[in-house]
Amino acid sequence: MAQNFIECDREQLLLMSPSLREWLPENHLAWFVIAAEVTVDSPDFGHLEPIVDAARSELEDAGVSETPGVLLADAGYWHKEQMENVINHGIQVLIPPDAGKRKGSRPGWDGGAYAHMRRVLSTELGGALYRKRQAMIEPVFGHTKFNRRIDRFQRRGRSAARSEWRLITATHNLLKLHRHQIAAAGA
Repeated sequence: MAQNFIECDREQLLLMSPSLREWLPENHLAWFVIAAEVTVDSPDFGHLEPIVDAARSELEDAGVSETPGVLLADAGYWHKEQMENVINHGIQVLIPPDAGKRKGSRPGWDGGAYAHMRRVLSTELGGALYRKRQAMIEPVFGHTKFNRRIDRFQRRGRSAARSEWRLITATHNLLKLHRHQIAAAGA
């Protein structure tokens, strides 16, 4: 059986294509919410590894054996130890050490992993891939808040809010699947 491989330059910083859209069209079924969690903590710090573990668990339960190739997150998720653990699972991590609003680097956040990540994100390929984060992740929240007018939880308590958020993301996926079916039928 013939196999198709995407050629790559092993010397480049990132081995993936800068655009997942080259591999998957806009209406491909892979553009789904995989894991949805609710926490009572306001900052994202410390939540990176738990959500990656949740996503891996969901994929495993669905019979998907492939590991996600790249993790894109905003600066609030920077947690060096958790990032190293994710990398050890074979997932490339692209998280800027500095928020976009900050002028310069955080005090004490120089050298080592911080400098490496800034260097990777400053490359054309790293920057192009990281810019996909906003186009891939933020529309879920925008669609939920503005198009579906879901801007707060209706139930009280963390468990109830978690169930509600999972229902919201599940219906998001179902709506995508429905639109995909309609587009496929019209083609």
